[in-house]
Amino acid sequence: MIGTQLVKILVIDDHEVVRRGVKQILEENFLYVEVGEAETSQKGIAAVQQEPWDLAIVDINLPDQSGLALLCELHNTAPQLPLMVLSLHPEEQYAVRAFRAGAMAYLTKHTAPEELARAVKQVLSGRMYVTASLGEHMAGSLNKTPIGPGHHALSEREFEVLGMLAKGQSIKQTARSLTLSIKTVSTYRARLLDKLQLRTTAELIRYALDNHLVD
Repeated sequence: MIGTQLVKILVIDDHEVVRRGVKQILEENFLYVEVGEAETSQKGIAAVQQEPWDLAIVDINLPDQSGLALLCELHNTAPQLPLMVLSLHPEEQYAVRAFRAGAMAYLTKHTAPEELARAVKQVLSGRMYVTASLGEHMAGSLNKTPIGPGHHALSEREFEVLGMLAKGQSIKQTARSLTLSIKTVSTYRARLLDKLQLRTTAELIRYALDNHLVD
């Protein structure tokens, strides 16, 4: 068991089985822990606004907003709140972006319960947690000069637009979903094509699929 003081941890994930599993792991490893649950980003933000938490564990894929955008919003809403990500996506796909968005740890849902508990303890102590497999990659990726796949250099909004286009949404549908004008989304699409050195929306979709950026 870890700790003798009450720890309040908020789990933001749209799958109930994941929330229950994380809650069970935390309750098995912390002597005093209160686990809150939110299945959407908006409910997660509301929970943070309503009461203080010691840690928020965030999924990347949420029904109403990307987890990366949520990290930024949570960081702005509660700057002192430690954040970590628990995702199905491999570390090499999203970890760099998650750390840049304010996360202090990135774990996949294949992580052993013992490592999840260890990461939570380290983040609660104020230290970043980086898995052994991610260490070498992170050493060269957390600087101002992006390396690796081109999508690492995209802004959060560009990344969000890429995800929606890759899922088959039209520019008009994407604009409606993000509450943006069609002209603005078209501009983002043009930036994506330029930054990723692609020519068509079809190539954007193929890029996203090849890099496992969409389910």
